[in-house]
Amino acid sequence: MTTDRRDDAPTTTPRPLSRNRDFARLWFGEGVSVLGNATTSVLLPLVAVLELDASAFAVGLLTAATWLPWLVVGLPAGAWVDRLPARAVMIAADVVAAVGIVSVPVAAATGTLTLPHLVGVALVAGTATVFFRTAYVVFLPQVVPASQLEGANARLFGTESAMQVAGPGAGGAMAQVLGAAAGLVLDAASFLVSAVCLWRIRPGDRPAPPRAPAAPLRVRIREGVAFVASDRYLRWFVVVGGISNFGLTGYAALLVVFLVRDVGLSPSGLGAAMMVGSCGGLLGATVATRLSRRLGSARATVVLMVAGGPPALLVGLGTTGPGIAWTVAGQFLVGLAVVAGNVLRAAWRQRYVPQSLMGRVTTTSQFVNFGTMPLAGLVAGALGSAIGVRETVLIMAAVHCLACLSVVRSPLRGLHDLPGPHDA
Repeated sequence: MTTDRRDDAPTTTPRPLSRNRDFARLWFGEGVSVLGNATTSVLLPLVAVLELDASAFAVGLLTAATWLPWLVVGLPAGAWVDRLPARAVMIAADVVAAVGIVSVPVAAATGTLTLPHLVGVALVAGTATVFFRTAYVVFLPQVVPASQLEGANARLFGTESAMQVAGPGAGGAMAQVLGAAAGLVLDAASFLVSAVCLWRIRPGDRPAPPRAPAAPLRVRIREGVAFVASDRYLRWFVVVGGISNFGLTGYAALLVVFLVRDVGLSPSGLGAAMMVGSCGGLLGATVATRLSRRLGSARATVVLMVAGGPPALLVGLGTTGPGIAWTVAGQFLVGLAVVAGNVLRAAWRQRYVPQSLMGRVTTTSQFVNFGTMPLAGLVAGALGSAIGVRETVLIMAAVHCLACLSVVRSPLRGLHDLPGPHDA
């Protein structure tokens, strides 16, 4: 298969990110949207637990519904996005997500809220996320030059981590004062803010990225799958990422249940614990670029994966009182390593993969990476009801730990930097 190779050398000196207005709009809109999502990650399970008295299995089902769209529409979404304007896709996804989320407080206010409704909203929001995230990966290289992708991703992931620090605390406080369902209004508004910021981005005279050829959908999907399957680096990241995400999502699906019912935290205490734990991601985004420069991107990736596995086991050790520090420390250390690794891998993929294949390669990777998540939610929910929530959290943490440690036998072994732009 022959694909284009991009010339990453700019013809003129690019503007600094601080003076790139389009990146600033994208950055701000994404930050506000992530803040809303971070509150929802606490509020939606709290709605199920506190207002609908949901079981551990039901909460796991809710998590599964959030990620199921990656399995159902993930691959065709990549093929469609490679043929559509990325910015328009992202705006449409924001609007659809806002409508879905705001239906929860409306239903709660009218006394018609049910668990199937929550699951349906999770499916709608998850589907919107598939299209938004796929288009986002395609759109970012249109806003910033290749030489600035690592810095841009560091800022975006750093902001995401900062919002995930503030979001759970804000979500817990809103649940305490207003009720969990009413707090979801913030998330719906955040999607609309993101849509407005995207609408204000003006591509100007930037050359349009190459579009995927006008081939049948199944052919375009097959090209993306074949590209990933034939590349040993992409293939390894996909497989290990899927296993790691299975473990991470499995214990995250039950984290609210674990902290509220097993540890005994109040909604505000839950938000505070998750907020402190999320600070690790903020630190990870801050140090990622410097670590890459000091060690090399491949060596830094290996170090981060080895360091980010074992701390997951601490999450399930939390107890009432000071013992909650075990869970917080585990979340902090895992977040640090995972977010820093995500910064390095995201920038590398955006340089490595030909632009005409970016959407399909992204969704092929995420089909596996995120496709394990609905299964993890179901398995965690079933195990939590059968053997206990704490025990399930520890088992799922061990899965993530083993996946991370497999990097010592990976294609990255012996490399200083991750490979340059692909030429196939």
